Amino acid sequence: GGGGNRKGKSKKWRQMLQFPHISLCEDLRQTLERDYHSLCEKQPIGHMLFRQFCETRPELSRCVKFLDAVAGYEVAPDEKRKECGQHLIEKYLKPNSEDHVPEVPSQLVDACCERLEQEPSKELFKESTKLIHDYLSVAPFADYLDSLYFNRFLQWKWLERQPVTKNTFRQYRVLGKGGFGEVCACQVRATGKMYACKKLEKKRIKKRKGEAMALNEKQILEKVNSRFVVSLAYAYETKDALCLVLTLMNGGDLKFHIYHMGEAGFEEPRAAFYAAEICCGLEDLHQERIVYRDLKPENILLDDHGHIRISDLGLAVHVPEGQTIKGRVGTVGYMAPEVVKNERYTFSPDWWALGCLVYEMIEGQSPFQQRKKKIKREEVERLVKEVQEEYSEKFSPCARSLCTMLLCKDPLERLGCRGAGAKEVKEHPLFKHLNFRRLEAGMLDPPFKPDPQAIYCKDVLDIEQFSTVKGVELEPTDNDFYQKFATGSVPIPWQNEMIETECFKELNVFSTDGTVPPDLDWKGQPSPQPKKGLLQRLFSRQ
Repeated sequence: GGGGNRKGKSKKWRQMLQFPHISLCEDLRQTLERDYHSLCEKQPIGHMLFRQFCETRPELSRCVKFLDAVAGYEVAPDEKRKECGQHLIEKYLKPNSEDHVPEVPSQLVDACCERLEQEPSKELFKESTKLIHDYLSVAPFADYLDSLYFNRFLQWKWLERQPVTKNTFRQYRVLGKGGFGEVCACQVRATGKMYACKKLEKKRIKKRKGEAMALNEKQILEKVNSRFVVSLAYAYETKDALCLVLTLMNGGDLKFHIYHMGEAGFEEPRAAFYAAEICCGLEDLHQERIVYRDLKPENILLDDHGHIRISDLGLAVHVPEGQTIKGRVGTVGYMAPEVVKNERYTFSPDWWALGCLVYEMIEGQSPFQQRKKKIKREEVERLVKEVQEEYSEKFSPCARSLCTMLLCKDPLERLGCRGAGAKEVKEHPLFKHLNFRRLEAGMLDPPFKPDPQAIYCKDVLDIEQFSTVKGVELEPTDNDFYQKFATGSVPIPWQNEMIETECFKELNVFSTDGTVPPDLDWKGQPSPQPKKGLLQRLFSRQ
């Protein structure tokens, strides 16, 4: 704690994040895949360092500014997009402009001008940006790999790959319980960033034979990088538990907000906003060929600003290209007819469940189950398969139409399943006022902002304690599974954390006078730091 404006960083944060001498990064240099898209686009610190390299050369600097301008154009509000596009063409694509980007041929520029006049589509500059990336990914990329900037990237990668243990974090209050253990708040000592830590007790997993499920959830979370799905930043182990360190969502879940904040249900604009964000989350999952299978209000969490994320991917599964899967999994009342009948499917159950959720947000009650009434599972399943849901006057014709199309019993006819996926859902009239590009960039204000003082979850004392696990012993053979699980930092979230907490800005300095910093200088091999004696260590502690 304490001290100055460190925003939760440890006193020793600079030591914790000290760059290794570049000579220690040779293994990394040999083993990293030399892929332009991964190194310069997908990885946030890689992206920033490649940009810094480009800024040292006017002809590359122009390309990068052009790419940024296109990104700005794509998220411009609808009414400003045309003007924004005209400005972009004037500045970068006209031969007489000082920032002219010659890599885009004139006939393509003419086509862009024409299309902009007709309709300023968000895809307008797609071909132009592809050409620029094609250009940057050859000679400029090769030069970058030989530069100081790529050496610095290797130093960041070295830090990212340092072992992660329970000492990487400070632990805070219990937030709730997962299937195999508690969920607590935690904070990275070096950066001050807060996360949720989901503990999976080793004995509990073993007793319930949950190894495959635990590993599956971890591998799926690691693969998905979406602002609408809880992200996995670290996976590590302690003596007794496996730990997943995830996005901290302080705003409570949708079940709580639908039922425990005044009258049940939401006004339509709020329900539509959440439905749109969930739709984007499902799109990101389906793009990775993952079907979620457990969409329901308690699995949708709000962050401090009121944006939502999909959480708890324990039942999610990868669907191999060109194949279908089967499995009667999910939660009663949200399982699609094809799941209940144990038929084969790909992504259709998620669109059905989105229909259930939109219905519940508006009606304040789920379509096939009454709250507080114990209806037998068989009866709920009969309703799901055979009975048409009923709509009250709370539904506008538009909302009713969306629910009806999502709650279509036949998966082939259902919205979202007719060949174009999420695009079909986004084009529904309920969302006609929403700019999805801006939504996907996190630029739209949510309709409700959680009160930072409120605690939207059970009191610590009401969270049931886990009983001790008896009759299970851990054996050396279990270690194989633990090692697959405890892989340390996940690159993209880790790099984002460094940037968000300004550690990147503070540490990523090169000397201004053109000399090479000592940690990047091959001539200055590192001298090992003398070990301090015990007394010195005691007296030098602040």
